[in-house]
Amino acid sequence: MGFDRLTSIEAITAGLDTVGYISTPDISTAVFLAQHLRKPILIEGPAGVGKTDLAKSTAAFLELPLVRLQCYEGLDEGKALYEWKYGKQLLYTQVLKEKLHHILDGAESLAASFEKLHGFDDLFFSEAFLEPRPLLQALRQEHGAVLLIDEVDKADEEFEAFLLEVLSDYQVTVPELGTVSALVPPLVMLTSNNTREIGDALKRRCLHLHIGFPEAGREARIVRARVPDISEALLKRLVAFVQTLRAEDIRKLPSIAETVDWARTLLILHAESLDADLVRRTLNVLLKFENDIRLVEPKLEKILRKAAEG
Repeated sequence: MGFDRLTSIEAITAGLDTVGYISTPDISTAVFLAQHLRKPILIEGPAGVGKTDLAKSTAAFLELPLVRLQCYEGLDEGKALYEWKYGKQLLYTQVLKEKLHHILDGAESLAASFEKLHGFDDLFFSEAFLEPRPLLQALRQEHGAVLLIDEVDKADEEFEAFLLEVLSDYQVTVPELGTVSALVPPLVMLTSNNTREIGDALKRRCLHLHIGFPEAGREARIVRARVPDISEALLKRLVAFVQTLRAEDIRKLPSIAETVDWARTLLILHAESLDADLVRRTLNVLLKFENDIRLVEPKLEKILRKAAEG
């Protein structure tokens, strides 16, 4: 169990395969180097091609916790690193207030009263009142973890600067408690859908991995891993159709996730082959914009023929 399974690129490929993730040499090499160079991986590419799933599958293969930080506009270090349990602090404040007479018993001056109360300041900002968030959780895992910082391009540039500090030494400072260093540095994966350009400083800190749409053979293996009951003939035809569909000038190309969903849809409908009527009725599983559907519908016969020829 753990990072000792990342012994070679081949071992990573085989290990990911056991949990249903069909890797490539580039993907497995990036995971191997990330662990041995202690560098995060910045994974870019279209939505739905398996960026997030790589982190989930790596954690499953290594039998380590997956700690996920979902990024969004306005995310700050308090939400990402730690917060104080204000409700608990308030409750203890009330208890302290009720016991105040007993606590101050024997104090003969104001200074002596303050001295007796001073110890309680540290208590309220101690480990018992700390609420760790994903970054701190990942650093504290006894055997390590896979830390997924998902859709980092949605966070603000200021948050990128904060991440640089955390990921450079795998440690953080909690002012009231001191520096917290990783027990075992996590394997870090950041994903980006390229909604904005990631800063150069963060890119330099990371290994870069681009995951694009797969070629037909790999896509068929992915679908087979997720939908094992699908027939070989239907699998071949639906993958060929999706591959051909991606050549069309549409707003959002169908992702691997949508190919898998379509395969499950066809299985539920007991489809044995593809025809224009069946594809038309289930096209909304592959295409998510009405304009794309309207663009493709008149071309279905042509796309099906081209897919069959390919």
